[in-house]
Amino acid sequence: MKGDIGVVGLAVMGQNLILNMNDHGFKVVAHNRTAAKVDQFLEGPAKDTNIVGAYSLQEMVEKLETPRKVMLMVRAGDVVDSFIEQLIPLLDKGDIIIDGGNTNYPDTNRRVAYLREKGIHFIGTGVSGGEEGARFGPSIMPGGSPEAWEAVKPILQGISAKTDKGEPCCDWVGNDGAGHFVKMVHNGIEYGDMQLICEAYQFMQDGLGMSADDMQKVFADWNTTELDSYLVEITADILKYRDEDGAPLVDKILDTAGQKGTGKWTGINALDLGIPLTLISESVFSRCLSSMKDQRVAAEKLFGKTVQPVEGDQQEWVDALRQALLASKIISYAQGFMLMREASNQNGWDLNYGNVALMWRGGCIIRSAFLGNIRDAFENDAEIAFLGSDPYFKAILENCLGAWRKVAAKSLEVGIPMPCTTSALSFLDGYTTARLPANLLQAQRDYFGAHTYERLDRERGEFFHTNWTGTGGDTASTTYDV
Repeated sequence: MKGDIGVVGLAVMGQNLILNMNDHGFKVVAHNRTAAKVDQFLEGPAKDTNIVGAYSLQEMVEKLETPRKVMLMVRAGDVVDSFIEQLIPLLDKGDIIIDGGNTNYPDTNRRVAYLREKGIHFIGTGVSGGEEGARFGPSIMPGGSPEAWEAVKPILQGISAKTDKGEPCCDWVGNDGAGHFVKMVHNGIEYGDMQLICEAYQFMQDGLGMSADDMQKVFADWNTTELDSYLVEITADILKYRDEDGAPLVDKILDTAGQKGTGKWTGINALDLGIPLTLISESVFSRCLSSMKDQRVAAEKLFGKTVQPVEGDQQEWVDALRQALLASKIISYAQGFMLMREASNQNGWDLNYGNVALMWRGGCIIRSAFLGNIRDAFENDAEIAFLGSDPYFKAILENCLGAWRKVAAKSLEVGIPMPCTTSALSFLDGYTTARLPANLLQAQRDYFGAHTYERLDRERGEFFHTNWTGTGGDTASTTYDV
């Protein structure tokens, strides 16, 4: 009996996906460039399973049913291209290569087109959920060659997480790089969620003087509210964890955050597409700022920086923080869906935003209770431009607004940095302001660069230039949109 799918790459995610596939009745052929890893896997985690090993790509391909399905679980970038080139001569027309890594979506666009010329189908699929998700049910976001979907659908939906109603957290996203783009936005929202939680943590710790035990109880309580989510849940677990000496381990961890690039890609794409992805961009910059540890230590001494204690009823502040976190989180998702809509329009992907919310409902890092409400919002109005306009989310934003402003103002007053919380509030204020000061900005641009402007009392699309000084010319610069 031949294998249903071959998986290349036996790092943590690859091994756990293979074991997941085996649990669901699929026969997997496992390969790794280092032969010893194949033996270690077969003699260890895969022992007494139906998983078989292959010590070369050719051996793996020969052990697969047609159309052959090969999933690459390797480092994004040149490594993927290298394996594709090695696989091409071994595969036949109609065979399928799946890239399950964190790939930048333009690379997936390129690979789909390249392999299409050779008659081979390519799927770029985002896989989210970390080690546990890969083993027991991740969120899976496939896109690429639509002809390949029916062949891989039973496997990918079979191993994916399921909602409470049994719906698979996996569905076809769209052509070319759509799957990897949606995964990129997922990771951007993940960056934002994590930073928002950290800002609430710092406000409680530095402003309210709360201990790790106190904050653990708060996050555990918040996880029973609309903030019910994986990241809030694990934050409570982290705050509870003790080092060997009994002290909270989190207090001993160096405050410099790493990143692998997906949050940065999200911000770059937002700039390219002209979408104000303010919160997620701030979360990326916050990680960059955290890496400047030595400079920050020196600057604190230089400026004599201290945080003033936050006065008042502690429980009232904690509740205000909960509301500020919830409202900011809604803005983060809203901006993410705005970015996906623009990318879908630009690339002709025809994304189903309700389905995207469903795919994120279980298995992934940003899974949370209100993703069900996001799905409902898009089912009620598929063309909704801003998630906060949906009645459910509008009511939350309005109800939280007073507490949100209170927290933002106090953070600025006492010196606690909350860039994501405050930028989310500024975005909502800007988005709900009919007249912004960009009229003055356009006048400035026209004054120094003859960039022209439109007028309120004329039709849109008609541009004007003023000789502001009397010494300038009448020639205007060309105009363009982002």
